[in-house]
Amino acid sequence: MGFQQARDEKAEADKVSGGASDLVKARDQLLSEHSGANGRTTRLDAEALREALVDLFELWLTTKGHEVGITADSGLAIVAVGGLGRREMLPYSDLDLVLLYDDIDPNRVAEVADQLWYPLWDAHIKLDHSVRTVPQALRVASDDLTAALGMLEARHIVGDEGLSSLLISGVRRDWRAGVRSRFDALIEQAQTRWRRSGDVAHRAEPDLKNGRGGLRDIQLLDALAIAQLTDAMPGLGPEVPGGGLKQAHRRLLDVRTELHRVAGRARDQLRAQDADEIGAALRIGDRFDLARTLSDAARTVSYSTDVGLRTAGNALPRRGLARLRRVPVRRPLDEGVVEHSGEVVLARDARPQRDPGLVLRVAAASAQTGLPMSATTLNRLGEDAPELREPWPKEALNDLLVLLGAGRGAVDAIEALDRTGLWGRLFPEWGVVRDLPPRDAMHTWTVDRHLMEAVAQAGALSTRVARPDLLLLGALLHDIGKGRTEDHSVVGAELATSIGKRLGLWPSDVQTLSAMVRHHLLLPDTATRRDITDSDTVKMVIDALDGDPHLLELLHALAEADALATGPGVWNDWKASLIGELVRNCRRAMAGEEPPEPTPIPDELRERAESGGVHVDLKPGEGRYHHIVTVVAPDNPGLLSDAAGVLAVHSLRVLSAELASVGSSAIDTFVVAPRFGDPPDPGLLRQELIRAINGDLDLASVLARKERDAGGTQPSPFAQAQPRVFWHSTAEPGRVLLELRAEDRIGLLNRLAAALAEAGVNVAWAKVVTMGSAVIDTFCLDLGASDTPERRSEIEAALLAVVPPQQPKKPLESDS
Repeated sequence: MGFQQARDEKAEADKVSGGASDLVKARDQLLSEHSGANGRTTRLDAEALREALVDLFELWLTTKGHEVGITADSGLAIVAVGGLGRREMLPYSDLDLVLLYDDIDPNRVAEVADQLWYPLWDAHIKLDHSVRTVPQALRVASDDLTAALGMLEARHIVGDEGLSSLLISGVRRDWRAGVRSRFDALIEQAQTRWRRSGDVAHRAEPDLKNGRGGLRDIQLLDALAIAQLTDAMPGLGPEVPGGGLKQAHRRLLDVRTELHRVAGRARDQLRAQDADEIGAALRIGDRFDLARTLSDAARTVSYSTDVGLRTAGNALPRRGLARLRRVPVRRPLDEGVVEHSGEVVLARDARPQRDPGLVLRVAAASAQTGLPMSATTLNRLGEDAPELREPWPKEALNDLLVLLGAGRGAVDAIEALDRTGLWGRLFPEWGVVRDLPPRDAMHTWTVDRHLMEAVAQAGALSTRVARPDLLLLGALLHDIGKGRTEDHSVVGAELATSIGKRLGLWPSDVQTLSAMVRHHLLLPDTATRRDITDSDTVKMVIDALDGDPHLLELLHALAEADALATGPGVWNDWKASLIGELVRNCRRAMAGEEPPEPTPIPDELRERAESGGVHVDLKPGEGRYHHIVTVVAPDNPGLLSDAAGVLAVHSLRVLSAELASVGSSAIDTFVVAPRFGDPPDPGLLRQELIRAINGDLDLASVLARKERDAGGTQPSPFAQAQPRVFWHSTAEPGRVLLELRAEDRIGLLNRLAAALAEAGVNVAWAKVVTMGSAVIDTFCLDLGASDTPERRSEIEAALLAVVPPQQPKKPLESDS
């Protein structure tokens, strides 16, 4: 049946009765299925149904209004709010109406109101009504935030349009004028609603209206737009998955419309038993396809809401002393990246068109600092930044590792990149797992969000492995093969090989990464299903891993990160003990690994060291922003600390370092990257180094001030991994290897070397490696006869005292 037929039936019923039973019948006709002339069953789709319902209710109200005397010059008007006001009428939505009047006898107003409300009540139509003058309605809106938000959606239906205009324009004018004083309450109201209703994207039975990422959030964006603080539909970039906020809004409305139709009454929460039917009605698919659609829509709305609230907060006019403050400074964070007004933005001289790695530097800075990326910055990067060439430059890979190693900060940063289409540009394989729902109740998150959570968990375990970079990449990719018909571990291993090559990993690292993805379930499956003390079980695991102890170590940490990211209770003491025992049995059966050895010294450097003096050379490295600094100077216990401190003072981040000596001279070689700008002249570095050696430069104070200016003096919520110290024996009596695994900080190598010097330790040689935000520093210490457990504990404590501030620690592990 078409809408015209329903309209005719309603008009005919109106002649017989002043009631609203005809309205209900017409609504039911719109909801029902009909057989066409060709014998096919048809019904209105969700969007057409909403439009027909809006027309139907407007027609009834207009007709009824004229019948009871609500005309253009009557001093009465009907205004719709809620779903009818927004033109989003759902099958069983409440009818929210305001009867406005001006200079009318109260008895006459009450009579008109009764003639309107009673027919609707008698027909069991849910009605939220009020009768007010315009001043009364404006006072209610000024006193009640919820009422104000509702009246912002007001729309004239019938009667004196001037009255309706006075209300609509007055509410909006007062909203814009008073939004600053109500903004905090607006945010608090939204956060309370989110806590109560949860995330639409990650609830098995989500609240489509009130949940985070639901329809209420879109109305919140509309309210901010009416206040002229932000756009109602902020742009998310040219490659945003799912079609952006407008499409997300329509999808949520469509699902809620069908939910009403299936339930036969008003309902906001999508029940699991209704999901298949709703998915089929919307031609989406089964309940898993519907869950994926909802996840995409809700996460788009959530991200847009975050952007809208942040933009609105920055747009609010300042009052009092805040008006006298200077314009916010632009604090440099990285090359081409600065902080401005609490957001990560591009520097004025940044050139995204010529800098494909800028996307990752922006994201890494956001993840490390916890500051959100500006929506304008992300849009500009989406429009202008070219794709990274393959293989990626080393600095791009390092920025990716910094991003992944930022713990919880990585989740928000990756989510922002993904919602704006930038993450999919970096990892096209992500599209298959994006918003992919889990197939069992054990999993809390969609597959892509599970991978992000696993990365965050792996960041807390990075100091337990010798290759934290591979652990983070393995966590990111271990389920990348899901969403296909084949075994996801096998498919994922093939994808990991392709991705590893694209990232520019060494062939051996690509092989390890692929093996991690292929065997990421090996340890938990074996430990929980087989006899871990059986030699055949141990042999099976070792054979699968080709006897690689590093791979075993990585899989052990990945198993824990994977389980912790799956859901509550998945990782427990029982599983941890089983996997730990299996790993120990495998380690005992594997051959021991060789300890690190010093790198041979080139003849050119050996000759320079023998000639004496202080020399500092700087030359380009392999990457665009990498440089090699070589320091040759008289050997003394504080030289490494002084050299590393001078580099840190000049904002040169040490990516790797090697320390050697020839005769009475030391040779320190550093691979560095400027945090921003160009490196200083080597002559200046040499002068500063001489000042430091002579005691004329207080490096400790300068570095402390530099770290304080960078906001690094307080424990960071994103510094997850606990520092660990490992001791290894060498073939030379009295010499031991100390390996420190920790998170990086400004001037860390300077502090470590100073701590060793103050402890009276002679460093024979050293190797320092920075992988993203993690460092693995190996020092060969000449302890001689003083190599005792007490002496080692003393040295260990001195080093741990200068690593990054941490959250409450678990007991540290040492390996002797």
